[in-house]
Amino acid sequence: MTDTSSPPLADLLHAAVTAVGGTERPGQTAMAEAVAEAIDDNSHLLVQAGTGTGKSLGYLVPALAHGEPVVVATATLALQRQLVERDLPRTVDALHPLLRRRPEFAMLKGRSNYLCLHRLHEGVPQDDADEAGLFDPFEAAAPTSKLGKDLMRLRDWSDETETGDRDDLTPGVSDRAWSQVSVTSRECLGASKCAYGAECFAEAARERAKLAEVIVTNHALLAIDAIEGAPVLPSHEVLIVDEAHELVSRVTGVASGELTPGQVNRAVRRAAKLVNEKAADALQTASETFERIMELALPGRLETIPEDLSYALMALRDAARTVISALGATRDASVQDEDAVRKQALGAVENIHQVAERIVEGSEFDVVWYERHDRFGASLRVAPLSVSGLLREKLFEDRSVILTSATLKIGGDFNGVAASLGLAPESPQDPEGGEESAPRWQGLDVGSPFDYAKQGILYVAKHLAQPGREGSRSDMLDELAELVEAAGGRTLGLFSSMRGAQAAAEELRGRLDMPILLQGEETLGELIRAFAADARTCLFGTLSLWQGVDVPGPSCQLVVMDRVPFPRPDDPLMSARQKAVEEAGGNGFMAVAATHAALLMAQGAGRLVRASGDRGIVAVLDPRVERARYGSFLRKTMPDFWYTTDRNQVRRSLAAIDAAAKAEGK
Repeated sequence: MTDTSSPPLADLLHAAVTAVGGTERPGQTAMAEAVAEAIDDNSHLLVQAGTGTGKSLGYLVPALAHGEPVVVATATLALQRQLVERDLPRTVDALHPLLRRRPEFAMLKGRSNYLCLHRLHEGVPQDDADEAGLFDPFEAAAPTSKLGKDLMRLRDWSDETETGDRDDLTPGVSDRAWSQVSVTSRECLGASKCAYGAECFAEAARERAKLAEVIVTNHALLAIDAIEGAPVLPSHEVLIVDEAHELVSRVTGVASGELTPGQVNRAVRRAAKLVNEKAADALQTASETFERIMELALPGRLETIPEDLSYALMALRDAARTVISALGATRDASVQDEDAVRKQALGAVENIHQVAERIVEGSEFDVVWYERHDRFGASLRVAPLSVSGLLREKLFEDRSVILTSATLKIGGDFNGVAASLGLAPESPQDPEGGEESAPRWQGLDVGSPFDYAKQGILYVAKHLAQPGREGSRSDMLDELAELVEAAGGRTLGLFSSMRGAQAAAEELRGRLDMPILLQGEETLGELIRAFAADARTCLFGTLSLWQGVDVPGPSCQLVVMDRVPFPRPDDPLMSARQKAVEEAGGNGFMAVAATHAALLMAQGAGRLVRASGDRGIVAVLDPRVERARYGSFLRKTMPDFWYTTDRNQVRRSLAAIDAAAKAEGK
């Protein structure tokens, strides 16, 4: 229960908002009150809080007033850093005199995000070094290459850093370099066995988290904590999930498994040095059989496991089990740094055993499919058909859960998102229990301080031809060029595929005299900085731009979506989920494909208005948003912009916005 001696919530919120230099808003106040009530009632709350609401303080203030451990899980690094480096320090300072205590806070990430001193000083187990094509440790330490320079920087940084957190290293290093000085939880020796256990950065982060009142983490670590049964997060009474529209996707990722020939071969090489010849040969033979099958694998879902694949997986499973037993029973003093080598081999073989066994068992709640990548070859993947039951069981018991995002109402209500999280449709709860004994929750939309109807226009180009699966869309490219020219640049182009983004960038670079930036040609951070710095610049890209761009002001006054971002028809997991809904009597297209598209379109449209002075247009170059029956569902999910299909009106509006910006010297 909240400490009844605490000052009124309104006073706490006022102090916190003043400390961060903000302005109190009705939506933020309503959110804070609802969060406090849910915490007191030990119930669950879904809060849609539009851009500009100040939702971070809307949940942090009542959480800090509660006085018991709270976990805040976010999807993006940017928000984690904002909370720990800006919002929490200022809020704690502001509330300290009123609460008469200073709440501690800490950030906690997965182990591979922290520098491993054992890896740094003792080196990568030799097999890994061989695979990566590295020099020997002496050559690696010499700054004769990009990798060598990165490793030398990491060695110097290890003497300076207090956290060992990769994100505190500026500038950063390559993934390849970081992999040489970090370990996964499977590879970690454990503090009691490691010579550097007392100095371990990951263990220190865990200890800080145990002492903190607010622990900031990410969706992936939250999923691992819930799914794997071994607690990773400290005990807590309240869980707050920010960017909650991403949670199902992140949990699905953690609950998925993958097998590739390369992965299996690496495990064989690691284990062969440590176990008897018979066990190693059995795993090698099973690996070769699996590799031959994967050479012929065609992309797509496996509704039943082919007999040859089934036999290969059973052989892998059984051989892996034998090797796991052997790894636990033998020690070889001649193997340098044998504990680290053994731990790494054990982790690799255990993963093979778990995935192979899972696929062989053939749960009706799993989806299995082949993927083929031009560079990495074929892989065998398995993922849960749904994570709703898992979340209902693991997430909503024994704590109050607050889920918040700018986009939780899909098609006008919370029920779609709630169902994906394992919550029943919003309805009066039966206090006597029975069927209505599902976790109690309510939804709250606190709106946005922005006047979307006056600040933005939603334009659907209904005159264009409906996009097909293949082929160029010359009419769409003509429309795009005209819109960008009318806007004077200032355009964020959101495309449903990288091929579409590349084609549009190439076409417009040949037509227009303005910079067209393309995702992939530079780091995302550099692209966004360049886009924000020059109003004439345009930025085109795919998924990460739909959700990851925050550029207020005149640099982003036209947001263009080339088409409705439905999942690919050949996406095995989404197709399976759609089919399952249909077999249960529901509308699979609306529940899966349309909901997926609506969420992305809402996020994409949200890139336009990021501040109270922003003005602009969201242009959807797909007539289905106007013509198709599901069009109204998609429009209801986006901000409440003024809506039109009049192309001439839109061009006049863009020209007026461009002229106004130029008059202001922007």
